[in-house]
Amino acid sequence: QVQLVESGGGLVQAGGSLRLSCAASGRTFSSYTMSWFRQTPGKEREFVAAISRNSLTTYYADSVKGRFTISRDNAENTMHLEMNNLKFQDTAVYYCAAANRGLLATRATECDYWGQGTQVTVSS
Repeated sequence: QVQLVESGGGLVQAGGSLRLSCAASGRTFSSYTMSWFRQTPGKEREFVAAISRNSLTTYYADSVKGRFTISRDNAENTMHLEMNNLKFQDTAVYYCAAANRGLLATRATECDYWGQGTQVTVSS
């Protein structure tokens, strides 16, 4: 089992940057593929980015490709999402998620553990 805690959200102007972090508890962090999702009121949770256990493979939603970068540090049990050139449409609660599977998790149903979320608000 793993517990996840996000941090780094906040209010930023359009065009600005934020770096989200996800801290994981437990000794098996490296055995999980990790993902970021986001959600706005009234909408389903949306995939943002995913990273493999060894960081060799990453995958991004088209809406964030070229602007966001996912990374992880298995020695520190942490994952990050570097968000640049933020847009108003990026406003959402961002969640980190862990999946006990070899393939990247790009659907919420494929994830086994979730953090509590961190709010990102981009002002236009």
